[in-house]
Amino acid sequence: MYFDELPLDDLILDALDAMNFIRCTPIQEKTIQPLLEGRDLIGVAQTGTGKTAAYLLPVLNELNTGKYPQEAINCVIMSPTRELAQQIDQQVEGFAYFMPVSSVAVYGGNDGIRYEQERRGLQLGADIVIATPGRMISHLATGNVDLSKVSFFILDEADRMLDMGFYDDIMKIASYMPKDRQTIMFSATMPENIRKLAHNILSNPLEVKIAVSKPADKIKQIAYICYEEKKQKIVEKILSDKTLDRVILFASKKSKVKELDSILKQKGVNSGAMHSDLLQSERDNIMYEFRNRRISVLIATDIVSRGIDIDDIQLVINYDVPHDPEDYVHRIGRTARANRDGQAVTLVSQRDIPSLEKIEKLIEKKIEKPSLPEGCGGSPEFKPERRKVGTDKAGGKKRHGSGKWTKARAKKKDGNTTSTGKSE
Repeated sequence: MYFDELPLDDLILDALDAMNFIRCTPIQEKTIQPLLEGRDLIGVAQTGTGKTAAYLLPVLNELNTGKYPQEAINCVIMSPTRELAQQIDQQVEGFAYFMPVSSVAVYGGNDGIRYEQERRGLQLGADIVIATPGRMISHLATGNVDLSKVSFFILDEADRMLDMGFYDDIMKIASYMPKDRQTIMFSATMPENIRKLAHNILSNPLEVKIAVSKPADKIKQIAYICYEEKKQKIVEKILSDKTLDRVILFASKKSKVKELDSILKQKGVNSGAMHSDLLQSERDNIMYEFRNRRISVLIATDIVSRGIDIDDIQLVINYDVPHDPEDYVHRIGRTARANRDGQAVTLVSQRDIPSLEKIEKLIEKKIEKPSLPEGCGGSPEFKPERRKVGTDKAGGKKRHGSGKWTKARAKKKDGNTTSTGKSE
């Protein structure tokens, strides 16, 4: 389906055309129309499927009708991380470029000047507020924000927010809003706690699920079966290749991220660490340095990984195996983007072999398990888990434009030139 086949306002279609968004992704095709009809909705789709546009376009379309208060907050979007909040805010700017719609991003880790900018934007009544739960709670506690006229409440990466312990915060934030709002939830997974949250804040929701995509064929996946104490040596050996200047190294704990950054810097590796203990200005600076190739190895936790949107990553290294197989897909999906080649290396200790097997089952592929790099010693015996038969369990208020643009839109339906609406 093409965007101009949907009942979207001309100003939105003009912005999509300018951004070269022509063809809908599957999640957009299945959710935009029901959302335009006002349905509550749960969308299950992984990062990179275009879900940001799936919920933003219907909301912007509604806001442009003029039926909503001019000086009030009409839409609240909750995000688990600052990076994702910034990314969503940038997408609002693009999609609303020709519309008189305002937005403000609200997230922690900033100085007093930034907090004051947020306060002004909230009190002036930005149409769309993109916020992390903790920061929104802070503004609610000080009386900086009025959510009594909110018509749209959106939870993005809901599973991540619950993993981070934000269930109570989300319920408290929702209690400040009208009961008759439209509520939209997007999540990469649908565990029981997500279903509980959905039951409590959504009304008769439509559920749309897009199957987890398999890793791109252009990603060469390998797994080194190794002893835990040899992982550091293997990473150093891999990074001794001087042609590698666009690498992301994932670790599951921020303490390990900090440790690896310190060790690699001592070894002469141009690395930078991304974790939740950093100030926002520090995180912004690290991402700026990485994007501009002043840092060649970015070390990150899963929580911040979804805010990393760079097309030319050469290599992803998993220092440890993610326990959720879908997190593996998210991690290695940072490479081989925009039709490029890429490589993913996962370091697997003996205790993580069952987790590796779950990943292989999800992606329906056996990952190559070569010998360790020279000088890194030998591998432990690879012993797949044996299951008994019968035991398997299935800043301030921003205006993005106010004038109309009358450029004619060509449909561009030649299959060689159309592009999908992936914006994440």
